[in-house]
Amino acid sequence: MINYKNKQRPEKDMIFGIRAVIEAIQAGSEIDKILVRRDMTSELSRELFSALNGLEVPVQKVPLEKLNRITLKNHQGVIAFISPVVYQHIEDIVPSIYEEGRMPFIVVLDGVTDVRNFGAIARTCECAGVDAIVVPVKGGAALNGDAVKTSAGALLKIPVCREHNLINAVRYLSSSGIKVLAASEKATQNYSDISMTEPVAIVMGAEDEGVSPEILRMCDEMMRIPMLGTIESLNVSVAAGVLIYEAVRQRKL
Repeated sequence: MINYKNKQRPEKDMIFGIRAVIEAIQAGSEIDKILVRRDMTSELSRELFSALNGLEVPVQKVPLEKLNRITLKNHQGVIAFISPVVYQHIEDIVPSIYEEGRMPFIVVLDGVTDVRNFGAIARTCECAGVDAIVVPVKGGAALNGDAVKTSAGALLKIPVCREHNLINAVRYLSSSGIKVLAASEKATQNYSDISMTEPVAIVMGAEDEGVSPEILRMCDEMMRIPMLGTIESLNVSVAAGVLIYEAVRQRKL
């Protein structure tokens, strides 16, 4: 059995070395995240952080041991992971959908960190005609080769909007005339009783914590999938598939 948790990413998905990472940033490379040695304070490292200023790139400070587990080459305390896709912004996507005379259909992932779930949801979104997936800069799954493979290439076809502030992104969706629906075990209404025939955004949360309270308060309605067995919840990618295709069903009526 493959241990996905400890599986290393291929080095072609990485850039290591302070100068190499700075040059990648300056060249406009799409970077998924950067790992930096926790105690790094060199002049060159300050140049790195200066280059990152204003960019929506997650930076995680980690022990040297973690960097050495990823690669034994001369990383100089910095490893950048390259994204296989170009991230977009939801403010650029929604107006173009309206201009085309279509009703926006958006999926928001709040705290979905598992790469395989992310890929599976993206595959469903692409098959169902979802216009875009919205994810946070921090606290979301990495968009790497494994995610693309799990999505069967869907992540190369559907816009992925990486937003620095997910709350602001949801607020923008709401102010754009889009009905924001959250999947939640706290909901009293079943998903099939919720109208999804208008412009809609479906928010899915992490399996353990669900949608964050701040975003729940912003949603127009909450919906639940009834559980008839002894297990309390579905895998988030399966739950997303149920809700996404309920919207498809309603829109086809």
